[in-house]
Amino acid sequence: MKALILNGLNSSNGKDQEINDDTIEILKKSDFSIHSVFLKEKLIAPCQGCFDCWVKTPGICRIDDFGREVCKLIVSYDLVVHITPVTFGGYSYNLKKAIDRTIPNLLPFFKTINGEIHHKQRYKKRASLLVIGITEEINENEVKIFQELTYRNSLNMAPMAYQCLIYTRGGVFSDLDSEVHKLLKEVKK
Repeated sequence: MKALILNGLNSSNGKDQEINDDTIEILKKSDFSIHSVFLKEKLIAPCQGCFDCWVKTPGICRIDDFGREVCKLIVSYDLVVHITPVTFGGYSYNLKKAIDRTIPNLLPFFKTINGEIHHKQRYKKRASLLVIGITEEINENEVKIFQELTYRNSLNMAPMAYQCLIYTRGGVFSDLDSEVHKLLKEVKK
């Protein structure tokens, strides 16, 4: 199986990077081939909200940068992992841009999920989603906002399986292995 890591960290060292590295090791031990993208090093412009990817060039963003590549990568992997510092209850700037630019993977048509309107998927193959948020300290309001945001985004991505984990920089990551394995059981079904 294949896993794509969209690393939204602001630097490639420290405690945050330790979580990224541990996640890679856990996935390798579970026989995943890994493709990790450090988003800070990639040119990804913000979504312009023009909807050309729906009406003029279906499935292709008008902006020719790494955002197009993210769309292609997501549909060719079994598992997508988002790793990000939690910023005011949201994603890092770099990961947020990448997520926003995946709108070409959706259709401009709608479906109902649990009484709510959501976009239909453009492609039949859908990856599972693991979101790992990293925060300085546990702030219940920030955690609640982050969990709700990632869940709402997962509804639009329609992953085969979904899980959101939150860790503090000063904390212990000993349960990372067991938490990731819970999701991997779902992914491998």
